[in-house]
Amino acid sequence: MSDRVILASASASRAHLLSAAGVPFTAIATHVDEDAVKSSMKAEGATAIDCAEALAELKAVKISQAHRDVLVIGADQMLECEGRWFDKPPSVEAARAHLVALSGRTHTLPTAVVVARNGARIWQHRAVPKLSMRTLTPAFLETYLAQAGKAVLSSVGAYQLEGSGVQLFQAVDGDFFTILGLPMLPLLSFLQIGRAHV
Repeated sequence: MSDRVILASASASRAHLLSAAGVPFTAIATHVDEDAVKSSMKAEGATAIDCAEALAELKAVKISQAHRDVLVIGADQMLECEGRWFDKPPSVEAARAHLVALSGRTHTLPTAVVVARNGARIWQHRAVPKLSMRTLTPAFLETYLAQAGKAVLSSVGAYQLEGSGVQLFQAVDGDFFTILGLPMLPLLSFLQIGRAHV
């Protein structure tokens, strides 16, 4: 393999962020039972950010065990609102229900990125952006869902802040890249150091 970095993810958003930054990488989807990990950690009283980090590490370590001497990036993002953990909506109807539940409230996006090499974690970063959603009228919500289409199914919050989803918010407190799913600035700083030692 010519590339020395692997993204342990099938996320188009994360792949786009790395490509746009000029990082050569190979993307490999992981097959991790995220629902089982989330359920177990939730039952044990873990925080959402701890769960995000555990999933990011699980993905990175799993792929790095099969690809020696390569830096493997694993990332995960949760959405938490008033103690409830949200998952990606499986349908437009579920996306509508998510947005109704988030309307007029502030939620967080606990986000973690882990880099592993040779089956072991060598670096990690955590962040928890905070987003305050406007109170959405039924008419606005239907217009948004029609405009966004199936894209609402690709993110846990049923929105893309880089697109029409920005209309849903009145305030955002956090790094833009982190909100998109990958804390690019700390990750790039590490990669410039870490790649020199691969």
